[in-house]
Amino acid sequence: MVHVATIQCHLMRPLIRTFFLVFAVLFSFGQAICTRGNDIDTLRVETDVFADRKDVPIARSLTLFSGTVAWDFLDTASLEKNSPDTQSTHSEAFDGEIILHDPTRERVLLIDPRRQVKTSIDTIQLERLRISLSKWARTSKDKLICWAGGPHFDNSFHESVNTFELVGPRAQYRIEVTDAPTQKIADQYHQFADTAILLRALLHPGGIPPFPRLELNKRIASKVKIPVSVTLQIDPRGTLITSGLSSVMQRHLHSTHRIHPGLLADDLKRIADAEACMAIAEEVSLAAYTETENK
Repeated sequence: MVHVATIQCHLMRPLIRTFFLVFAVLFSFGQAICTRGNDIDTLRVETDVFADRKDVPIARSLTLFSGTVAWDFLDTASLEKNSPDTQSTHSEAFDGEIILHDPTRERVLLIDPRRQVKTSIDTIQLERLRISLSKWARTSKDKLICWAGGPHFDNSFHESVNTFELVGPRAQYRIEVTDAPTQKIADQYHQFADTAILLRALLHPGGIPPFPRLELNKRIASKVKIPVSVTLQIDPRGTLITSGLSSVMQRHLHSTHRIHPGLLADDLKRIADAEACMAIAEEVSLAAYTETENK
């Protein structure tokens, strides 16, 4: 298991990856044609992640909910070269790794189109990770890590109609929400987000354990809501100032998202291309997949 010192040294990288999985509801940009807008089982979510209060996103992703599965497309473009108002609805965007969340088959499939390889992770692996992380975190001497191990967060919550806040030692989550179209969509989003967060914890160990976010996801879904924006502030040096988000923190991550209650014409083509890529990709072990990816 990762030591506390290692976690603190590598705090930012897993947090950035985790924020891929937190989404907000805004209007979709452009005038792309919606092909399945009346299908309650479809949803498109674009995510931009920002750090240190800068205007240019450090990461982007596109998530397409279709039926019982969710396709997650990551953007590998050099975001530093983009302007802050650059839109990412073009067909050539999000050409990086593809992640298929398939709860019916109880698996997650990672696909690298460029290397034409894929690997699968089943839900049992993620559940074992959840149990192992929780036991380890609760015995940590670091107050933030120990607190994040859960399971008792009741005294740390501050909830209003459309805002959820969770405050712990040196950390503060703030999530703004909006109404989900249906309870089914809220539950599907909840399941997807939980799986994605545990997947990031497996692939990129370190950082804050996922349990505060898992608890937030649960409470948001129970209110038939979907996140609108997510802000995480971390002070690695001392006690978190709880006087509001205006206080200056050492770490500041913020995600904004655009959701459309249906899939666009380009989205259907993107899914078809992903299915074709999945069919021809070579199946490899998780170790081989991540080892080659990091070279």
